[in-house]
Amino acid sequence: MTDTHLPLPQLLLVDDEPDLLTGLKRSFSKRLPHLTVLTSASGREALDIVTKEDISLVLMDIMMGEMNGLEVLDRIHNINPELTVIIMTGYGTIELAVDAIRRGAWDFVTKPLELDSLTRTLTKGLERSHLLNENKKLRSRIGSGEPVTDFVGQSPAMQRLYRTIQTSANSEYTVLIRGASGTGKELCAKAVHALSKRSRKPFTMVNCPAIPEHLLESELFGYRKGAFTGAVRDHAGLFFQANGGTICLDEIGDIPVNVQTKLLRVLQEQEIKQLGADTSSKIDVRIIASTNADLESKINEGKFREDLFYRLEVLTLRMPSLFEIREDIPLLANHFLKKARKELNSSKKGFSKRALETLCKHTWPGNIRELQNVIRRAVLFCPDPVIDSQHLMIESSVPNPGIGLRQETDAEILPYKEAKNNCLDSFTRQYISTLLRKSNGNVSLAARLSHLSRAALQKIMHRHTIDGNQFREQPISLQK
Repeated sequence: MTDTHLPLPQLLLVDDEPDLLTGLKRSFSKRLPHLTVLTSASGREALDIVTKEDISLVLMDIMMGEMNGLEVLDRIHNINPELTVIIMTGYGTIELAVDAIRRGAWDFVTKPLELDSLTRTLTKGLERSHLLNENKKLRSRIGSGEPVTDFVGQSPAMQRLYRTIQTSANSEYTVLIRGASGTGKELCAKAVHALSKRSRKPFTMVNCPAIPEHLLESELFGYRKGAFTGAVRDHAGLFFQANGGTICLDEIGDIPVNVQTKLLRVLQEQEIKQLGADTSSKIDVRIIASTNADLESKINEGKFREDLFYRLEVLTLRMPSLFEIREDIPLLANHFLKKARKELNSSKKGFSKRALETLCKHTWPGNIRELQNVIRRAVLFCPDPVIDSQHLMIESSVPNPGIGLRQETDAEILPYKEAKNNCLDSFTRQYISTLLRKSNGNVSLAARLSHLSRAALQKIMHRHTIDGNQFREQPISLQK
C-alpha cells in the first residue's frame, strides 16, 4: 500500500509543442498514477522548475526554440548531477541524441512516440532515480566522517545490500556479516549501528584474532581486582564499554571454544559474569559478528559451537566480492582516487579509459582493499596527470575463454563442443562490449547498430551478465 503521507515522485515533461505536452500529460497521468506530472514549454521554465521542485525524472525534447535540449541538459546537471533525463528526438537528429547521452542523458526515445515502449522506459528511469536516491540517503545517514563516503556502489548487488542493512538496522536481532577479506565487513557493521536506534550510543569494534587467546576472555568480559596475578584494578571489559550500544566481533570464527561458551550465555541471558565476580551483571548490547571463515566446516571439525552459530545468524548479511560488483569498479576507483589525492596532497589526476578497462578486467582476489591499495600506489608513483594502465602495476587477470587449442604442445586440448562454446562465448562478449562502447552504453542505439531488437540484445546482455552502464563514458577527473 502506498503511503499517502509521502509526496509522489515528479515527472517533468519539457517540449515547446503545447499539444504534445497536453497529450503526454493526459496519457502518463493515467498510465503512471503514482506520479505527479509537471509540464514546461521552454528550457528556461524547465530549469526554474528543476531548481524549485524535487524532480525525479525529466522527459525533454532535444529541438526547442530559445534554448535547445543539450544546453538545458548541461544546466540541469549543474543543478542536480544525478537527475535522470530522457531525451526525445526525431529520426533526423539521432547524432544529437548520442551527443546528449555522452553529456549525461540517461536514454533517448525517437518520435513518433510509442506510448507502451515510452512508459516502460519511464518506469525504468524512475527505478534508477529511486535507487540513486536510496543510495544517497543511506550514505548520508551512515555515521559521520569516513564511513559516509566509503559506501560506494550502485550495482544491483549493492542496492540489495543497502536495503538489507536498512532492514537489519530497524531490529534488535543479532547480525552475522559474512564475506571475503577486503569486502567491507567493518563498514557494514558500522552502517547497521549508525542506522539503528542505538546510533548515539557506543560502537565497539573488536578484532578478535588481534587479542592473544589467553587475554581474549578478560578483555571481552572484564575482571575484578585480584581475579588473577596482575589484576591490580577492576577492568570493565569491552562488552560493558559498549553497554547501550553495539559491539562487533570481527572474525568470530577464530575465537577459542571456551570463549564461545561464555559468549553464548551473553546472547541467551543478556548478562555477563566478570572474572573474579560473585554475581552476573545485566547488559544491553546488540551483537554483530563478522567472519570470512566457513563456519559450517568449523562446526563439522568441532572448532565452532553449532548452538552459537544459530544464535548469531538470526540476520545474515553477505558482502559481495569486488568481482561480483565489477560494474561499480569505475565508481570505486574514482572515489579512492579522490581519497588518495587528499592523503598524498597530490595534484589533480584522473584515469584514462584504458586504465579503467584494466581495473574492470582484473579479478581482485583482495577485493575492495586491494583496489584501494592499487589506486594509492598509482597516485604515488604516476608522474603524469593521467593514470594509464601501466601505472596501475597490475595485469588483467581475466582468463581467455576463447582458447580451445593452445600453442604449447603439452597443454590440454579441450573437447570440441566445449572449445566451440568457449569461442562463441568469447566472441559474444567481445562483440557486445565493443557495441556498447561504441554506443556509450546506450542499449537502444546499440540495438539499432547491431540490427537486433532491444529485447534480443538485452537477453544476450543478461545471459552474459553485461551491464550497459559500465560502458557509459567516465569523467577523466573528479575535480568539480
